[in-house]
Amino acid sequence: MKPSAVSVAVDLVIFTVRDGALQVLLVERGVPPFKGQWALPGGFVLERETLEDAARRELQEETGLKDVYLEQLYTFGEPDRDPRGRAIAVAYYALTPPAPVQASTDAATAAWHPAARPPKLAFDHARILRTGLERLRAKLGYSTVGFELLPRQFTLTELQALYEAILERPLDKRNFRKKILSLGLLKSEGQKRAAAAHRPARLYSFALGKVKILDGQIV
Repeated sequence: MKPSAVSVAVDLVIFTVRDGALQVLLVERGVPPFKGQWALPGGFVLERETLEDAARRELQEETGLKDVYLEQLYTFGEPDRDPRGRAIAVAYYALTPPAPVQASTDAATAAWHPAARPPKLAFDHARILRTGLERLRAKLGYSTVGFELLPRQFTLTELQALYEAILERPLDKRNFRKKILSLGLLKSEGQKRAAAAHRPARLYSFALGKVKILDGQIV
């Protein structure tokens, strides 16, 4: 039997934390199919391109973002996922501190939206987003991946707020700080940040140069 032609695409689930909530970057499609509908950034892989190269190219072309944490998520291959024909999508998720974005190529608009309550999405992107959200929440418990969403210097209050925004539940302040400090992941910057109506808060930074998988649970 002659194999059918199959296209390969990359789709990007790009997370940040803004205004105390986990948000995902979506683009409004400027071309058919699903013109005018929100979707995850992405596109087809070029002939001489690796999957990761394609993901980083699409990231920059459709949003203006680059140099962000990027990790392969899952492969989606339902036969009818794309009305243009058989297409397999390799999804990646990316993490970035809050950043301005700009739409280009076939995207009319790029904007941040609540990750847990997005608008209606094109293709099977709602499923891809759910998978990315589940992966991020799972990895948050046993790795330092969440640190990629922070600025270089941060307070323990800001770190806890990050975890609470992703998990969408409150954490005990005392237990969280005791656990996070016991892991040796942070280093004190020897500086404090003034806070209105509160004592100045000590600033910390990430003591490791890349994401680390931990033996125990952070939360």
